[in-house]
Amino acid sequence: MIALPWRPAALGLLLLVLPLAAPAQPVHPAQDGPPALTARGPDASELELQRALQGGRIEGRVTIPDRQAASLVQPAGRDWRVFHNRTLVWIGGIAILGMLAILAAFYLIRGRIRPSSGLSGRTVLRFNLLERANHWMVAASFIVLALSGLNLTFGRHLLLPVIGPEAFATLSLWGKIAHNFLAFPFTLGIVVMLLLWVRDNLPNRTDWAWVRAGGGFLGGAHPAAGRFNAGQKLVFWITILGGALVAASGYMLMFPFAVTDVAGMQLSHIVHGVLAMLMIAAMLAHIYIGSLGMEGAFSAMSNGRVDYNWAKEHHSLWLEEEVARAGEAAGAPRSAKAAGAD
Repeated sequence: MIALPWRPAALGLLLLVLPLAAPAQPVHPAQDGPPALTARGPDASELELQRALQGGRIEGRVTIPDRQAASLVQPAGRDWRVFHNRTLVWIGGIAILGMLAILAAFYLIRGRIRPSSGLSGRTVLRFNLLERANHWMVAASFIVLALSGLNLTFGRHLLLPVIGPEAFATLSLWGKIAHNFLAFPFTLGIVVMLLLWVRDNLPNRTDWAWVRAGGGFLGGAHPAAGRFNAGQKLVFWITILGGALVAASGYMLMFPFAVTDVAGMQLSHIVHGVLAMLMIAAMLAHIYIGSLGMEGAFSAMSNGRVDYNWAKEHHSLWLEEEVARAGEAAGAPRSAKAAGAD
């Protein structure tokens, strides 16, 4: 036998190489795939993931100032997605289509409401220039806000198949821009409207009598009313209170995470969407009564003047006050009480 000059360094190298040269053991098919598919059950990382999900969300670590970027999984987002894609669609569809069906049925049954004694040709000023300008600013802003908002909810189902993806993307982009910018004149108009009309829209005893008589819409009676009747007062407070909540929740969506977290953002979207749908339905009734539904009503917001006979039937108390204030020089040939006796 030949003696080899082994050295400790060479022996160590040999001990490292021999295990690497051993044939690899075959992997059993049951061990293939991720740990979750094995028969051994969830590993430690899966258990940690499940515990984190039960806690509400999974967050990582970030070095940027925006802490919201650390949120990796937020399970409550699934509930919000179901609301946006299903619940809100049903709420909007029932409210808007239901209101349109009611108005169509009312028109077919009742027809257009006309002054029983016809139009007299004499007019009285009902709204001044500031009131009309503010009304149309709020109305125009609301129409664009409503259409652009409805596109976000129903556009993918109704418009996208008709106009195609490119046109739909362009329309949605400009609708989003208009929605964001017109929120400011809408909010301003709501504030001005409150200052101009709040005194005339406070409830009083005549409102209950107007409601019991059906507002003159059912039957031939014309209950007495001041400058605004109970129905108009209801529309006013829907506009003021609903518009304020819609605007506040909308600003929270426009400036995300400025004052709340992701849960508050989701709540803001729910409030914004539901109230907007209900307001659209209510405004459809308001638009119908102010245009097609009642003869002589539209002129109040077009040139600010209404016919004497129209005012006598629908706002008799207000007409008496106006005639008493202006006197014969205002163009009324007789007193309001004498006119009401015709």
